[in-house]
Amino acid sequence: MDFQLSENQRALQDAARKYARDVVRPKAPHYDETSDFPKDLISAAFELGLLNMAIPSEYNGVGLTHLEQVIVCEELAWGCAGVATSLIANDLANLPIILHGTDDQKKRLLAPFGEKLKLSCFCLTEPSAGSDVAAMGTTARREGDEYVLNGSKCFITNAGYADQFTVFATLDKGKKHKGITCFVVEGRPQGLTTGKHENKMGQRASNTTTVTFDEVRVPVANRIGEEGEGFKIAMATLDNSRPLTASISIGIARAALEHSLEYSAQRHTMGKPIREHQAVQFMLAEMAMNTHAARLLTYESAQVLDEGQRNTLQSSYAKCFAADMAMKVATDAVQVFGGYGYMKEYPVEKLMRDAKLIQVYEGTSQVQRLVIAKELFR
Repeated sequence: MDFQLSENQRALQDAARKYARDVVRPKAPHYDETSDFPKDLISAAFELGLLNMAIPSEYNGVGLTHLEQVIVCEELAWGCAGVATSLIANDLANLPIILHGTDDQKKRLLAPFGEKLKLSCFCLTEPSAGSDVAAMGTTARREGDEYVLNGSKCFITNAGYADQFTVFATLDKGKKHKGITCFVVEGRPQGLTTGKHENKMGQRASNTTTVTFDEVRVPVANRIGEEGEGFKIAMATLDNSRPLTASISIGIARAALEHSLEYSAQRHTMGKPIREHQAVQFMLAEMAMNTHAARLLTYESAQVLDEGQRNTLQSSYAKCFAADMAMKVATDAVQVFGGYGYMKEYPVEKLMRDAKLIQVYEGTSQVQRLVIAKELFR
């Protein structure tokens, strides 16, 4: 058990921190205000090797370990959580292929991401089947060497700019989760449409739209796994992606803590900096403790994966604790700033808005608690 980063991990952390500090942070307020898609920031990340982190190097990816990915992701989120979400959406979408694709599928569907900037999206959530994945309404039927997809997905990150779609659809609604199958749709074939960009409260730099499938044809060669294995693939994907989502929480919380430390040294009341008041000290101490605890949980959940073990329990611990922690830390940061914390001229109100989403996406905090309970009962 080693609690120190290696020299290579620190170098990777430094590179990601420099990108977040020099490239992302100066433009983050603009993208938060306008909700424009940060294509320039994503392009810069691609050139620096901070995109497609999960794709193995033999398929033109960066090939980072899970622990290295969460180290990088914390820095990205420290710069801007919306940008971080946009960047790791590729990893989320490609994980089903990485985990369950054949060698041929990996060569065809993963390798092009290393050749030029290309975005992918993970299409699981539906308007009437959010946490209840087994109630999925998007259907697939087989016709010869093709499947035909019909239905719609919502809240899909990067969908408006994606070149590839990892889609979960059911072959038989009556089978519930046992009917779900995973497909990869390349390009934007006839019948695939995306809706308007959602006007979100936070993480406004990430593109979020609906995706509709109207008789969209997918070759059998683009089915990931066997028929009926889609639910298992989706759950394994989320086990792998939860450490990344947790690390976004940590980046937000660390930024909120740092802003609070700086502001509390500058702001004076009753003749002294507010950080000398015990009430503020208690808040800062708890912010720091909980941020550090979340980081350790997240590192553990990533390390378990790197050791080739199942991490369902550890990743749910990390995602749930970190998401709730980030919301509390960001809210406390607004409190430290007082009335100024509520103003857009100051950075912490954005962090509070960004943090809220992590309690909702990729498994709500309530769903994580259900997962944890079920794992404990095992």
